[in-house]
Amino acid sequence: MSQQRRSVQQDPRFRPPSNDELQKIIVEGDVETLISVADRLGCDLANNRLTTSQIRAIFSRVRELESRVRHRATSQLPDEVRAELLLLRPKLAYQAARFRQQNNQNSPVDLLRKALDPAIQLVGTDPQRFTRFVQYFEAILAYHRFYGGRES
Repeated sequence: MSQQRRSVQQDPRFRPPSNDELQKIIVEGDVETLISVADRLGCDLANNRLTTSQIRAIFSRVRELESRVRHRATSQLPDEVRAELLLLRPKLAYQAARFRQQNNQNSPVDLLRKALDPAIQLVGTDPQRFTRFVQYFEAILAYHRFYGGRES
């Protein structure tokens, strides 16, 4: 299967993941859907000038949560990890609003919020779903970089 690199000059419209796509990725663990959606989102986010530092600000927090989960063998996400994951939703909304206010234009962080927010909601208390969410976010970040996402 050869992967063709899409032009970053494509149509800058953003198409968030559908509920069906997220269900397949987070709940069912469909890796092919994950790759396809992350590829599309990474390209769209690069086209809309989301910076790597804007993504990493959130991703580093997710990595911290992942390390806390990895060290525990439980059938459910620890309550504090689940709470902190859910609190990423208002943090993303705040960053999007802050950018919009500073730059008087739509926020590329809001697009990231639209890609992550519904996925966060699907995680629930299931550690496997959390792992799939981390993989989804990591793949978006990788494709964003592949398509020329800016550093800052």
